[in-house]
Amino acid sequence: MARMFLGALASLAVLGGSFLHSAHAADFSDPSWPCQQRKVERLSAGLMWPNLIPDPAAEKLQPEAQALADKLALRRISLDEAAPLIETFRKAHPDAAPDDMSRIFLAVFDRISADRSRIISGIERYSQKQIALSERIEKSRTEMSTLMAKPEPDYDAVDKIEVQIDWDERVYTDRSKSLTYICETPVLLEKRLYALSKLLQEKQSN
Repeated sequence: MARMFLGALASLAVLGGSFLHSAHAADFSDPSWPCQQRKVERLSAGLMWPNLIPDPAAEKLQPEAQALADKLALRRISLDEAAPLIETFRKAHPDAAPDDMSRIFLAVFDRISADRSRIISGIERYSQKQIALSERIEKSRTEMSTLMAKPEPDYDAVDKIEVQIDWDERVYTDRSKSLTYICETPVLLEKRLYALSKLLQEKQSN
């Protein structure tokens, strides 16, 4: 059943680990989770931001601070580009309090964490499709073996099943290859959050 699926996943290249130790080890206990990394559904802002996290409902970000947070949350903005954006904001607001930087990080965290959760849900749906496809392939092979075991096999039916198996296996293999990138995305987002936290903390103390 799902053994073929899990076996193929085990052969994927080991991806770069998360900075959180809990995300390093492979964990196939959840059949809907196909990635090498253990599934960590929710991240903790407190693990990335050592200072007191303010209540976001207590005070809203000013427009300039919100604009910075929105930019930092974009994956197309590299970390090299993020650093001068933070520097420019800090120079324009020399009176910014430590809590202001904390709120900016929290806004970035909420945005990226929500994107990461949607990606994890997508990976699980993707995995279910792969499991269903592997079960269909196994069922087709069993059906073909049953037909071939008859005294007078229906070779037309056998050929039809064989063509379907070939097609399903090709689709299965192509999807498995793309899992390398798909599974890496939550880890990359987690690393990005950690790096942005460091950048913002540096400017918080300046």
